[in-house]
Amino acid sequence: MRVCVCTVVHHPEDARILHRQIRSLLDAGHEVTYIAPFRACNVTPWREISPVDVPRATGRRRLRALRAAHRVLVEHSAYADVVLLHDPELLVGLPRSVRRRTVVWDVHEDTAAALTAKGWVPGPARPVLRPLVRRLESRTERRHRLLLAEEGYRERFRLEHPVVPNTTYVSEEPPRLPDDNRIVYVGHLSIARGALDMIEMARLLAPEGVMVELIGAADAPVRVALREAQREGVLRWYGFVPNDRALRITEGATAGLALLHDEPNYRHSMPTKVVEYMARGIPVITTPNPPAVQIVEPAESGLVVPFGDPAAAADAVRKLRADAELRNDLARNGYKTALAHYHWPVHAARFVAQLEAWAGRSAVRIDEPRVGEPLMDDPLIDRAAAEGTY
Repeated sequence: MRVCVCTVVHHPEDARILHRQIRSLLDAGHEVTYIAPFRACNVTPWREISPVDVPRATGRRRLRALRAAHRVLVEHSAYADVVLLHDPELLVGLPRSVRRRTVVWDVHEDTAAALTAKGWVPGPARPVLRPLVRRLESRTERRHRLLLAEEGYRERFRLEHPVVPNTTYVSEEPPRLPDDNRIVYVGHLSIARGALDMIEMARLLAPEGVMVELIGAADAPVRVALREAQREGVLRWYGFVPNDRALRITEGATAGLALLHDEPNYRHSMPTKVVEYMARGIPVITTPNPPAVQIVEPAESGLVVPFGDPAAAADAVRKLRADAELRNDLARNGYKTALAHYHWPVHAARFVAQLEAWAGRSAVRIDEPRVGEPLMDDPLIDRAAAEGTY
């Protein structure tokens, strides 16, 4: 099977795209063409894939990247059995020749709900964009195949679609037990993901000899604060690190942080970092987002703290440092639960099998729309893309 994978928004070494899905396809013997912003992110592609470089879509500067991606998709989709798209932006104005292939949209997030957490989207534009996003999702569901990253995304769609959850690799060898002076975070750093809360927490804990280590790329609004805190010596910020290496850095930490704010998109999205920490025997400190609580509390693998409360997060760290037995119990419980329920190869087999089942099948024909489906692309959605507001 030949699979053409494309993203212009995500980092080329995104854990879900590269380390899970592409790795699984390669391991199953399939060929992968990967269209991604390699140069913009200073990434050297794996030898096993066929890389195609495109510009990266950032903030409101998206049109150039989308046009470039569409051009190369026309070329490379011609010999692909499956075209796997990871950005909803790519679905806007998708060329007709590509739409005739078996196109699969991997739904990473609740796009409409996530607009509130995207600082580059002007506030007044968000109420206008939400119905356009829903219209795009509905149109895509009629035309193409969908993979969902969360069970909670099912209610957004009329039809049933397979779920490929964001899990992780879990070693069969139990990890070493956590120490008592290092706190870690792995993932993108933004205000909505609790970056400023973690900086304040680090300031509270630094006098006690605790080092907070943040691993991930950061949005512009928090970079200045991160650099200042690093200069003060209260935390260590690594910037972007590929997922496999980032998780090796976390091993042995006192706790892993998941201090997401109470945003609509997070209320039904499992924070992958929670199961990543558990898989490496790291106790979790999380805010009470329902998906995180539903994992951590039954597993007895961490502590829950209030939203936007750095002092409470710092107190949770102190509790873990003071009680080695609690710390080790949470670590062991988390590891056992991750190994039993969140080991990626189990889901990888289903993911590959689903693409194999779809390979070679015709998508809904574009020149024969269903009753009630417009003959043309939605002009409101396409205009929003051209203006850089979607």
